[in-house]
Amino acid sequence: MKRRQLLKVEGLMLRFGGLQVLNDLSLSVREGQIVGLIGPNGAGKTSCFNCLTGIYQPQGGRVFFDGRDVSHLPTHRRARLGMARTWQNLGVIDALTVTENVMLAQHQRAGYSALAGMLGLAGTWHRERELRRDAAEIIEYFGLEEVADERTGALPYGVRKTCDMAMALASDPKMLLLDEPASGLSPEEALGLAGTLRELRDRLKLTILMIEHHVPLVAEVCDYVYVLNFGELLTEGEPAAIQRHPEVIAAYLGGAAEPTEPPEWPLQPEGAPNGTA
Repeated sequence: MKRRQLLKVEGLMLRFGGLQVLNDLSLSVREGQIVGLIGPNGAGKTSCFNCLTGIYQPQGGRVFFDGRDVSHLPTHRRARLGMARTWQNLGVIDALTVTENVMLAQHQRAGYSALAGMLGLAGTWHRERELRRDAAEIIEYFGLEEVADERTGALPYGVRKTCDMAMALASDPKMLLLDEPASGLSPEEALGLAGTLRELRDRLKLTILMIEHHVPLVAEVCDYVYVLNFGELLTEGEPAAIQRHPEVIAAYLGGAAEPTEPPEWPLQPEGAPNGTA
């Protein structure tokens, strides 16, 4: 049976002054899929995420999530509907501990106002104990128990990336939008991430859309891949076909390439600085 569309994007147009960042971009993600969004640095991938989550308001196009047109909803309303994302430059608060960060990510589930929390009104302490228990379960799921009480800013980058993903999961989403989850990870950590993504999909029934330069990871875990280049959809398809697509090879490595042999994919495009999408 064909799965229903959880996310549908129609004709996104985004400009900054005279710069066309996204041009008539359309894509869809079905429930239970892991979908990759790849392309050279500057292709518009993170800008696409910002449009999907309401941070940017595009000049054209529509975004549908879970059967609803969310094109004009603010970010917090989209989050309540079940969108959660991680950040290219991390969304953790360095001054807080891992536990505090994960608890903070549950704010929309708290059930009481900020004022009630500050005043310690009846019911807030009980609810906070529940949120702390839920945070502990998520921290254990991601193997962060040993650093749960450590300030996030003092932790290695890879651990902070994992904390960022734990925060996204704490919002109880239907869909995770992951912005370069393997960035800064060692090959061994990236291999472990592949298993984590599959488990999130298979065990927790989450749908995942991920931006990633680590194309071997994309090929390993993704059911479908979209390729952006200069803000436009270059091609789409299953990972095996994408790896052999001559225009994709040219976009990543430059020049012409034979379509029959996949390249030895780099972790990111050659000569490109890390952290730009």
